[in-house]
Amino acid sequence: MVTQSSGTVTLVKVVVQVKLIPETDQAAALSATLRTVNESACWVSGVAFERGVPREYELRKHTYAELKARGLGAQAAQHVIKKVRDAYTALKANIRAGNLGRPGSKRRIKAESKPVLFRPDSAQPYDDRCLSWQYDAGTVSIWTTAGRLKTVRFACSPDALTTLREHRQGESDLIERDGTFYLIATCDIPETPLNENPAGFVGVDLGIVNIATTSTGYRAAGRALNRHRGRQLDLRKKLQAKGTKSAKRLLKKRSRKEQRHTANQNHVISKTIVTAAERTGSGIALEDLTGIRSRVRLRKEQRQQLHSWSFRQLASFVEYKARRAGVPLVYVDPAYTSRQCSECHHVERKNRATQSVFACRACGVMMHADHNASRNIARKGEAVWIAGRESRVPATP
Repeated sequence: MVTQSSGTVTLVKVVVQVKLIPETDQAAALSATLRTVNESACWVSGVAFERGVPREYELRKHTYAELKARGLGAQAAQHVIKKVRDAYTALKANIRAGNLGRPGSKRRIKAESKPVLFRPDSAQPYDDRCLSWQYDAGTVSIWTTAGRLKTVRFACSPDALTTLREHRQGESDLIERDGTFYLIATCDIPETPLNENPAGFVGVDLGIVNIATTSTGYRAAGRALNRHRGRQLDLRKKLQAKGTKSAKRLLKKRSRKEQRHTANQNHVISKTIVTAAERTGSGIALEDLTGIRSRVRLRKEQRQQLHSWSFRQLASFVEYKARRAGVPLVYVDPAYTSRQCSECHHVERKNRATQSVFACRACGVMMHADHNASRNIARKGEAVWIAGRESRVPATP
């Protein structure tokens, strides 16, 4: 999700995924197209690496004719070159940010010492010259190396179809996932005007035992999701230990199942939180948990839960849904929110009696520990909003 401004209207850039339902010959053409464009992208990447990753215009001079000779159309060739250049731009940004380690580290040396490679099923961008939508018919017309396919059917939800019809802009990406083709379309949706005078803030405490607990009393328990993850982990271990062809086939079939289930849960939770805040005219306060995995120390049996904790995904879902609804959202420092009493503000480690029980040693108040933390987050969110909000005091004449 990206926000941009167009004149006086702020747009929220979101993506809509639609599933393609091609005939057998159409599926073969789409698969061959993805293989061809990504093989070509690998070749362009090699040329770029040899020449020190030149600018896009210069790279085009060295590769465009060859790409046309490989059977790519003019627009497809341009997109392949741009895709390669964007990949090197992203690599450079990751190196500069330290995401690939310090200078001299094995991971960084490996990334810098060879050209960027593209998988055979990597996404390929399409613009309106290569792809057109027929919403009423439920079909698309799409360029392939075997020619233009004019009646490829697609399927999506009614809400997604309405969003496509009214807000689709720019490029769409064609991807192949486990033999199924999808189009990822970009949509620019006008953002609801921000509520600049929220009636308080809803604090959201994120966790593993309870995925999200709000200061208004909503609690999304993580027991079912954690059991699901445990079952998936045990099944993967059994299939990997078995090692037969059928086991490997089943592993491939079940890949990303846990990710899809988790994402669905996070969508439901985030929608509940944002809807409640919108209905009450409140803002939302989230914890800034950046770097938490490197800060905490856990026993070996607890590490799997920590590293499968999708707090960032849930926060991003809440963030874009809040922007679309015009709900203010702030991030706060999570320090001491689990040790501080939300009634008397006394901070003490022993206040947290157990994982679920908070008992203040100063005033004696008792409540659920996550609910107490969410109330502290709500108070911090209100303070952050007031401190950062633009002044509305009239200028002195």
